[in-house]
Amino acid sequence: MSAVQVKRALISVSDKTGIIEFAKELEKLGVEIISTGGTAALLQKEGVKVIGISDVTGFPEILDGRLKTLDPHIHGGLLAVRDNEKHVQQIAEHNITPIDLVVVNLYPFKQTISKPNVAFAEAIENIDIGGPTMLRSAAKNHKYVTVIVDADDYSKVLEEIQTNGSVSDETKRKLAAKVFRHTAAYDALISQYLTEQVGEQLPESYTVTYEKVQDLRYGENPHQTAAFYREPLAGQGNIATAKQLHGKELSYNNINDGNAALAIVKEFSEPAIVAVKHTNPCGVGIGATILEAYQKAYESDPVSIFGGIIAANRPIDKETALQMKEIFLEIIMAPSFTEEALEILQEKKNLRLLELGDLTAKDKAAWKLTSVEGGALVQSEDAKQITEADLEVVTDRKPTKKEIEQLLFAWKVVKHVKSNAIVLAKDNMTIGVGAGQMNRVGAARIAIEQAGDKAFRSVLASDAFFPMPDTVEEAAKAGITAVIQPGGSIRDEDSIKVANEHGIAMVFTKIRHFKH
Repeated sequence: MSAVQVKRALISVSDKTGIIEFAKELEKLGVEIISTGGTAALLQKEGVKVIGISDVTGFPEILDGRLKTLDPHIHGGLLAVRDNEKHVQQIAEHNITPIDLVVVNLYPFKQTISKPNVAFAEAIENIDIGGPTMLRSAAKNHKYVTVIVDADDYSKVLEEIQTNGSVSDETKRKLAAKVFRHTAAYDALISQYLTEQVGEQLPESYTVTYEKVQDLRYGENPHQTAAFYREPLAGQGNIATAKQLHGKELSYNNINDGNAALAIVKEFSEPAIVAVKHTNPCGVGIGATILEAYQKAYESDPVSIFGGIIAANRPIDKETALQMKEIFLEIIMAPSFTEEALEILQEKKNLRLLELGDLTAKDKAAWKLTSVEGGALVQSEDAKQITEADLEVVTDRKPTKKEIEQLLFAWKVVKHVKSNAIVLAKDNMTIGVGAGQMNRVGAARIAIEQAGDKAFRSVLASDAFFPMPDTVEEAAKAGITAVIQPGGSIRDEDSIKVANEHGIAMVFTKIRHFKH
């Protein structure tokens, strides 16, 4: 069949961006316009001739506008197959005129539930029914009907109508695909909201939606394609909503590493700096000031921090910026930057500076989604924290107050290191990190070797229990004085015995922190 000429359009939008100009251009082209409620009132006010929806359906809008477009005169005009003789005959018998163009966007459900303390009734009232139904009808029948859900597509469609009087099959197909993405995301957000309201955590089907932030130059490696998405309701204090103040565009690895650094720095209430390479911490320090914290993080591993990702939980000031400027860093993330700090750091052309906002803002309970071939794994985030009261001393010697402080510090870090993981800490800083090893004693040897002489009188944290006493034996050789680990091995007594022989204090947390 020949291309469908656009003669009749139905316009009903909540977001009225650009709609007046678009409707006026359609009117110039001789397109008849049907409209509803507030959209019709706006277009008429602007001098656009509009046919009211009730004039088409022969039925008034009722139920406070809940019912207006759910009518055969609308959906018959959208769903009729134009080259099906029976369809054409039926709509003629019922005085149904085909609709060639649908322009609809939906009630602002996301904006409604984004408001603090929104009432449940208000959220429910902003679930659109007629809009998605019209969109789905038009998109299903996109061979004959052009459907627009995004104001960014007005100009493309208008250009094709102006040139050809119709819209190409390729454009209609692309627009239909966008509609189904849009309605799927809309329904996913509603289902998430209602599921949370009734307290379901892992329902029988798991539907999530994300909004694109940006296309990325490439993925983890140059031969991989990638994009960055964020949750529709993401709050402050995360990399998805951070404001980039300076530097090159973020890469896939930047974002992944930045997220890892941010997760660690959020563990600390005191001023803290975390340096990350390949999602593992290479330096973590806390201090009385953010400058002191940075100095400790730097001293943790002056080699690995080069080219690293830095996360801070306090604003970056002039003195800290001056020291940061001395080395090559990929990213510095912080709640904010002073004007002097910004001026100093912006001298480095490619250094990315991200303003995070409030890191103490509490988002809803987070879930981690990991794709696997043919499916996905979903689990709650590892948000478990411990205090001194949670520790069980299992050795003859109890740790000193200072050792307990360092053990808890090391425990906060080892939680975020790839397993098998060992972290050595001393004087409020990491001094050795053994990450991602196939056996635990191997991770311990790496951490001890990295620490060198600093290992003497340091403490050791392990993300899981010791299946054999060899890790404690390595700790004793290095002069480590205290160990924190989950405990729970059938051979715990072997490790406890070795610790007692060397005067090492050991505590159990009864919590494991595997990270894969």
